[in-house]
Amino acid sequence: MVDLAQQRDAALRQAVDDVELPQRAAPVQRAREDPGDRLGELAAQLPVSRPAVSQHLRVLKDAGLVEDEAVGARRVYKLHPEGIAELRSYLDGFWSRSLRAFKAAAEAGEEEDR
Repeated sequence: MVDLAQQRDAALRQAVDDVELPQRAAPVQRAREDPGDRLGELAAQLPVSRPAVSQHLRVLKDAGLVEDEAVGARRVYKLHPEGIAELRSYLDGFWSRSLRAFKAAAEAGEEEDR
């Protein structure tokens, strides 16, 4: 049985993969800069078709990074703060491990120089 921590880590790894593509990072950047864009507004400012933007936004929504809301017959997209915070925390974990390893390597090098 897969525990919740493993499911969360798998979902966060998928979210990293999802925003790794420039086509998916661009809508996230636009949503950050101008919250509340409609799909048509996003598509008009990106070098991909409206259906492609819609597909990328759906993937980002499934990853918990953006949310949408019906406004009349249109959908308005904005960043999902909790999803972005969770992704940031996940990525910060990589930095913490990397910095600890760098510190250990630097300190080991200092000891060898003595």
